[in-house]
Amino acid sequence: MNTDTVIYRSASSCEAYRISPADTNKMVLLFDPISDGANFVSIVEIFDVGGRTPPNKHDVGYEMFFVLAGEGLAHGPGGSQSLHAGDSLLLKPGTWHEIENTGPGKLYCLTVMTPNDGFAELIRSGQKVAITADEWEVIRGARRADP
Repeated sequence: MNTDTVIYRSASSCEAYRISPADTNKMVLLFDPISDGANFVSIVEIFDVGGRTPPNKHDVGYEMFFVLAGEGLAHGPGGSQSLHAGDSLLLKPGTWHEIENTGPGKLYCLTVMTPNDGFAELIRSGQKVAITADEWEVIRGARRADP
């Protein structure tokens, strides 16, 4: 494979961060502009039981969530929408939103922001955190999230 045009990364080489120590979600960086020169950010976002993002918006970035496992609520203009494995959500630039884990286990989302809109820098400014063996198994698709 041509390494000038293709970047391969095994799951075990990915790093995870919490943007602030009080956050109840962590972000496993898959690809971003800082390490890969991409114009987007791709992460697996893992929400603790009862976890949620703070209310936030992105000025120029489109943010997409694809629920890998678990269940939650997306709060935004006009109300809330339930989220389950297989559901996806697209937020246009400037849209205030919160994602909340409402299930009995962790909520896992593949999250993509394009363009970056400073998201990679925000993530990397946070605290590095460990990814548990159970979380790796869910990310790799080796098992379902805990109920």
